[in-house]
Amino acid sequence: MKIFHGSAVVVGHPSLDKCRPHNDYGPGFYCTEVRELACEWACNRPGRNGFCNSYELDEAGLVVLDLDEHENGVLAWLAVLMQNRIFDMEWNAEQAKQEFLEGYRIDLSPYDLVCGYRADDSYFGIARAFVQGSITDRQAAWALRLGELGRQVVLRSPRAFGALRFLGADSVRAAEWYPRWNARDKSARQAFADMHGAPSRHDGHRIHELVD
Repeated sequence: MKIFHGSAVVVGHPSLDKCRPHNDYGPGFYCTEVRELACEWACNRPGRNGFCNSYELDEAGLVVLDLDEHENGVLAWLAVLMQNRIFDMEWNAEQAKQEFLEGYRIDLSPYDLVCGYRADDSYFGIARAFVQGSITDRQAAWALRLGELGRQVVLRSPRAFGALRFLGADSVRAAEWYPRWNARDKSARQAFADMHGAPSRHDGHRIHELVD
């Protein structure tokens, strides 16, 4: 598998012990199979140039969790996000979150790789709305599909890091890639804003219905 990582610096030797604990899927090295997405992620601020780091990953023997193929569908992605990201919410929403996790929590410890949606600020807003009970699981899945923010491949274990080979890094310029990142972000936000007018607005379950 060829994967890419967009960043402000060249990352020739990623290390698990340098990874932040409260990312989408916990500590790990966050990449994508799509070079264009990595270029956009490297230039996600006006005027900030960056690098598209390229790697080859030997998947042989690695244990992979693909959240898009999980039997619980979007609920699996939401559960993983709730386990790792910090949500600022009222007490009753926090209680609903904990009750939801009692039934849907996923143990990530056996997995070397986790693949699924990327929860930047736009998609994190969808997760927060679900936790607070203002949208259903069906609406969340609908908005995620339309946002087109892309999938991420996350290396989470020493074995995965050991299977990674650095191929090089290309410099990328914000003048070219920031407008593309911004357009994709606006598309995701618009999908979220339009969600309440979606045909499926009455379908699905709110969080309290899933934990009762």
